[in-house]
Formats: sequence, C-alpha cells, structure tokens
Amino acid sequence: MRKALRAKPRKALCALALVAAGPAAATGLEIDVEGEANGTIIIDLFEEVAPLHVERITTLVAEGAYDDVVFHRVIDGFMAQTGDVEFGGFGQDMRYAGRGGSEYPDLPAEISDLSFDRGVLGMARGRGLDTANSQFFITFQAATHLDGGYTIVGQVVEGMDIVDLIRRGRGRNGAVIGEPDRMVALRVREDDPVPPPPEEEEDAEAATE
Repeated sequence: MRKALRAKPRKALCALALVAAGPAAATGLEIDVEGEANGTIIIDLFEEVAPLHVERITTLVAEGAYDDVVFHRVIDGFMAQTGDVEFGGFGQDMRYAGRGGSEYPDLPAEISDLSFDRGVLGMARGRGLDTANSQFFITFQAATHLDGGYTIVGQVVEGMDIVDLIRRGRGRNGAVIGEPDRMVALRVREDDPVPPPPEEEEDAEAATE
C-alpha cells in the first residue's frame, strides 16, 4: 500500500508497526467509467488502514454489484459519490439514489490519521459514524474538513483526469439531473498500483540518453 497521503507523525509510527507485523495482501481497484467521463480510474486500496472497508468493496466488486451503478451525487470542487448498489443502478429512479446500501451490515468506522487530499477514496456514511456500507466518493480537491470523520479507503494513482470529467450535479446537494455518469465495470488487482512517473522526469531522462 502506497502512503501517498499526508499523515501526522503518529500515523507514520503506526505505518512502521504495520510493516513490522507482516505484509498484508496488496489490493488495487480499476473502475471503468462511461458518460461525460470515459476511461479507467486506477486506485490503490489501503487494506492496512481500512481492512473491513476494503474487504467490503472488493467483495461487492467480485459480485458485480457495482457494475452500472451511477455517480448520483457530484459536487463541483468537492467530490463525486457512487456505490449505491440498491437504488443507484443505471436506469433506476434517481430520486432514491443515495439512500441504499448492500445486503451486508453497516461497517464500524476505521478512522486513521490520513488526510483527505485530492483523489482520495472515502466511504460515504449516514449521520452515525458506523454507518458506512457500500457507497464511496472520490475528492476533486483537498477536503480536510472530513479528516477524522470519514474512513479513508484508498487513493487514485491514475485517471484523475477521468474523475475531473464526471458529470456534475446541481445545487448544494449535488444531485445529478438527467443521465448521470456510471461505473460500467470494476476489477480488483492483486498488486499495488503505482502512479506513472511525472512527465517532466520522463523528459529529463530522455534528454540525458
């Protein structure tokens, strides 16, 4: 698991302790998106930080539950939310999207010292801290006001340009009117996906060859 996010000193110590305790199974996620945004988002899932939430997501992916689930709530400058496997299927009545979850019980929060930077995958929840189930969101930019209140599950390592194009909703709630963008297929990876090297570094290397 890449530690690409900012963390407080205590988090760094915790990370070292996790490594010392033994390696965890590396997990990544690929999300194919269609709509105004078209392409694949690649995410590094933080199985050491939020094992219960990562397990829930990967279980639902394996079941195909997320296929054709829409981004029902998208707030410009904040985040894009999806994952309502009960009411958020493409073609369903979008008035109910965002109210449902999976057949599995809600999860206890796994709060860490990681911070909500741009491209973070977080679990959506109800009013209670331990109410996350299947819905998740990806931040368009840093949202540190969420720190300590929502479980961080992963980080986009490739495809933020796709995330940035997801159709926006309207109003303060960000409800998408009309045809929303959707996840058409998801795949779990057994490796830890890493971001491609910055273009400037590639150009510098090419210049020295």
